[in-house]
Amino acid sequence: MLIKNGLIHDAVNAAPYEADILTHGGKIVAIGKGLDKGVGEQVYDAAGKNVYPGLVEAHCHIGLDNYGTGPVGHDFNERNDTASPQLRGIDSFNPFDKSIRNALAGGVTTVCTGPGSANVLGGTFIAVKMSGVCVDDMIVKSPVAMKCAFGENPKRVYSDKGVSARMTIAAKLREALFKAREYMEKKESGDKPSFDMKSEALIPVLKGEIPLKAHAHRADDICTAIRIAKEFNIKLTLEHCTEGHLIADIIARSGYPVAVGPTNSSASKVELANKDYETAGILQRAGVSVSIITDSPVICQENLPICAGLAVKAGMDPFEALKAITINPARHIGIADRVGSLEAGKDADIVITDGDIFSSSTKVLAVFLNGERAV
Repeated sequence: MLIKNGLIHDAVNAAPYEADILTHGGKIVAIGKGLDKGVGEQVYDAAGKNVYPGLVEAHCHIGLDNYGTGPVGHDFNERNDTASPQLRGIDSFNPFDKSIRNALAGGVTTVCTGPGSANVLGGTFIAVKMSGVCVDDMIVKSPVAMKCAFGENPKRVYSDKGVSARMTIAAKLREALFKAREYMEKKESGDKPSFDMKSEALIPVLKGEIPLKAHAHRADDICTAIRIAKEFNIKLTLEHCTEGHLIADIIARSGYPVAVGPTNSSASKVELANKDYETAGILQRAGVSVSIITDSPVICQENLPICAGLAVKAGMDPFEALKAITINPARHIGIADRVGSLEAGKDADIVITDGDIFSSSTKVLAVFLNGERAV
């Protein structure tokens, strides 16, 4: 495929520029002016159009919390165990969830999806491309992270199982990590401890192979997540980060990336009282790597660029907002070598629009996924 004459917003250079994009074998081969198509290659004339990388979301539950099914289609929370790190989001993912087609039509080509936040430990997330009939063929990376949750959700869901305070949540997470570390050390020393699936699932976290993906809205929960990650010397990403603007300097010093959102929704819980569209921009200006998220299905996945547009309206730099739905989430979930920007060698995930991608009136004209026309 040769995409000619488009205005390229590559998520690398702040200023857009006119150029052609040549793809082959599902990859971007070259970006530049005056490129020629090879034998048999198709041409898409993007003159007067805007060309973006396929959009990336760092945190959602698409495919696990299915569209239009009600409770029957809710396969993203296990409500019988406060801590269930052995669960894998890949085993609940439904490729036929209508939300996936809608997201792709809106220009979202890759997402990180997985268990919800009812559990102190909920299981692993996966990164998938937004087209396919079997999740195994859609995977970009699995596992991406281990979900954990702080705050009101575990308290509300498991109040009948002894979780009634924030310190209880922290203690249960520490207990699981201590137990898994002891289990890992016994295995590595040559002992043969009785098989423990929960501890096995946490070994990649302890080894730094995947981060904890920490659901944390309130400032004190964010600080607790950082504290525990440093105690165990493990990687961490901060998800939602609703009150992150109140402690932007602390988050910046921690070095952990954040996924901000869903902002364009009501303050449905007490810990969302300080939710603000300015949060993403404040954190970015403090030096934090910021992604913007829908937390789909809380906000429909296809409205991801609108969420970024609302951050721009609240003061975020437009180029930084574009990065927050492209290259930053790709880095957040560890797949920036493949997606998140328009660069030679990366997957040919490309979105063409008739206007500014942040505008609600802009139409997505075409979406290419791995170099193939998908929309």
